[in-house]
Amino acid sequence: MIDKRRQRDLPQINERIRFPKIRVIDTDGSQLGIITPQEALRVAEEKELDLVLVSDKADPPVCRIMDHGKFKFEQEKKAREARKKTHTADVKEVKMRYKIEEHDYQVRVNQAIRFLKDGDKVKATITFRGREIQHSDLAEDLLKRMAIDLGELAEVQQAPKREGRNMMMLLSPKK
Repeated sequence: MIDKRRQRDLPQINERIRFPKIRVIDTDGSQLGIITPQEALRVAEEKELDLVLVSDKADPPVCRIMDHGKFKFEQEKKAREARKKTHTADVKEVKMRYKIEEHDYQVRVNQAIRFLKDGDKVKATITFRGREIQHSDLAEDLLKRMAIDLGELAEVQQAPKREGRNMMMLLSPKK
């Protein structure tokens, strides 16, 4: 049972290819035709390379003569490069109070612009202390103003809403 599972995980190369007939592609990309795996393996061994199953879904299955170690290394290298290029959109937060001064507000807007240009989402949060919570309408106006100021870079993903002693709004970068 365990041996069968292990064998299934192993790559389909050389003697492990079990089909009556296979289509073989040479190292330069030219087709050698439809032959038996034993003949193909003999050709691959003459060139001191491996016979690798490329597509088992085709009829007949397609195999290629290549250096399997080098092929595996190239695949891993491509996967590493692809992982390096991916960027996950984080949620960055910009915190302020509704009684914010104009310059401080501009600083928060510039922070949000920087985050949006990096491809991150921005969560704009206004915190209330004590009786300030009575002025939630002023906080909502401030968040709407911020949405307008960031209009060309961002779209509102979540409209301003109150959560306890905070009011928050979520902005995501435009595509």
